[in-house]
Amino acid sequence: MDKKEFIARRVARELKDGDVVNLGIGLPTMVANHVPDTVNVFFQSENGFIGLGPAPEEGHEDPNIVNAGAQCVTILPGGVFFDSSISFGIIRGGHVDITVLGALQVDEKGNLANWMIPGKMVPGMGGAMDLVTGAKKVIIAMEHTVKGNHKILKECNLPLTAAGEVNLIVTEMGVLEVTEDGLLLKEINPEYTLEEVQAATEAKLIVDDNLKDMVV
Repeated sequence: MDKKEFIARRVARELKDGDVVNLGIGLPTMVANHVPDTVNVFFQSENGFIGLGPAPEEGHEDPNIVNAGAQCVTILPGGVFFDSSISFGIIRGGHVDITVLGALQVDEKGNLANWMIPGKMVPGMGGAMDLVTGAKKVIIAMEHTVKGNHKILKECNLPLTAAGEVNLIVTEMGVLEVTEDGLLLKEINPEYTLEEVQAATEAKLIVDDNLKDMVV
């Protein structure tokens, strides 16, 4: 299975019935395609709607319905559209249960860096600053390393999007919870050893006494 699809499938298992969920650009948008039929969640997009559905079938895209990353999406029956002031009122008012974002770096204190100078790694921060401080739970969905370099660090060295707001990190290697003591490895992909996961992580990992295999 593709790494990104594997990560998206695992993140989808974190969503509960009735959750209002915001998905960041890139990998996080794939989560919408893997929500179980038995779970009813409300996907919110900061460009102004609630009721995001799965990706449209090829040839059935509507160019007037796009997410915050300008990707064509679908909207479910009962979905609603609104302007940016209402959208960010929802986000800043604490009405988003979970936001799922990508990251350039995350560290053991739950600090997040996911933007840089426009024209470089990504175009800008978008609504990420509002989302990570306004959402009740912040999940980072990303590949564990980039070109062999660490992304999960002792301390971020890129400009921070937010400090101490990340709750959970899901990669192709495992599921890590941010705790007061550091990063707790709660689940591991059985395709990797503990030694391999630690080697791919700059921060020192705390291994859960009840470490489980990742299930997607």
